Amino acid sequence: MRKRVVITGMGVCAPNGIGRTNFADAMAQGKSGIQFQPQLKEFEFGCQIAGKPELTDEILAPYFTPLQLRGLSATGIMYGVMAGTDAWNDAGLPKAGQEKPDWDSGILFGSGTLGVDKFYEAIHLVDAKKVRRLGSTTVIQTMASGVSAYLGGILGCGNQVTTNSSACTTGTEGVLMGYERIANGQAERMLVGSCSDSGPYVWSGFDAMRILPRNYNDNPEAASRPMSASAAGFVPGSGAGALVLESLESARARNAKIYAEVLGGAINSGGQRGDGTMTAPNSEAVQRCISQAVRQSGIENSDIDVINGHLTATSKDALEIENWSTALKRSGTDFPYINSFKSLFGHCLSAAGSIECVAAVLQFEKSQVFGNINCEDVHPTITEIIDADCIPQKTITHKPHILAKASFGFGDVNACVIFKRYMD
Repeated sequence: MRKRVVITGMGVCAPNGIGRTNFADAMAQGKSGIQFQPQLKEFEFGCQIAGKPELTDEILAPYFTPLQLRGLSATGIMYGVMAGTDAWNDAGLPKAGQEKPDWDSGILFGSGTLGVDKFYEAIHLVDAKKVRRLGSTTVIQTMASGVSAYLGGILGCGNQVTTNSSACTTGTEGVLMGYERIANGQAERMLVGSCSDSGPYVWSGFDAMRILPRNYNDNPEAASRPMSASAAGFVPGSGAGALVLESLESARARNAKIYAEVLGGAINSGGQRGDGTMTAPNSEAVQRCISQAVRQSGIENSDIDVINGHLTATSKDALEIENWSTALKRSGTDFPYINSFKSLFGHCLSAAGSIECVAAVLQFEKSQVFGNINCEDVHPTITEIIDADCIPQKTITHKPHILAKASFGFGDVNACVIFKRYMD
């Protein structure tokens, strides 16, 4: 008998809001977190804008001891620890005592590139034959599982503590992996999320590929334009999102606040076959992923009333809409409301799925569908498939019932999770 899984805590460190309340307000108000980045101009990037959470010593102090902060330069770990700790506190869960871990609680916190600045520092010290100056935190800051290791020690979790990595799909995939562990009775609670480093050494490869917008350096907030006819590429971003998943029995037993229920989902790959490549999705795989998520969740296509897409503001946006329409067998005015949060904080790479999952679930709490900014000129290919009214330009009042959230990543990998308004 599989257990029901609910969301009891959320935390976020996003370009347009640090902390759940600030982030929720920014999303509802359509407040952008994309800004001009002087460092990118200094390095002569074509795209000199990005979404980056701004951290200060004052902001970091509640999350790290002075010793932990000493030499800590991995921004992804900072973002992840902040989001993960906030989610744990939001769920009303205690940290384990010093003598014994919490055997029923685990962590699955993903990352892409982690500790890039620390790697850069280490390489220069090694080349200069100054290995002894690397310090004792170099390893943990540069290993992929550094963020889950940090959180595991802070919270004292004794169940599975690990890291996943699947490019832009990482965060959404992690939600489903955590969901499965609880549904199968292997854990009572899982802190799931993902993070991404910020800075030129992370974003340079995308600038070199010329898939970032280059004509908005003087107008950053207008640059990220998912589903728009004038979309010119994705804006790079960074940060972290985190959710506490918990068995319904455990949540009820401690009278926890429940944000939503996780019904299930699907994860697959297009194998880089057919029209799928390292950077482009296999349409059949995307459609199968969505269809399998619906079936696995025990719902009908018609039950979904809101979609949060991947939708990065590239030429593939129209294809994604077509894939959703084909998979759900819905089009025109019958199509659900759909939005892309990348218009407000950019594409946060390995952190994208988790930050967007937090935002998607917040729509249940606020009884709203957050708007798509910079999409006044919806791409004509999209409006041939779905009605333009399905793409709200501003936040609207709507009480979501069932929401589908999907992420599609480099390597032709896909994940789709189904959230439901919790009803006792």
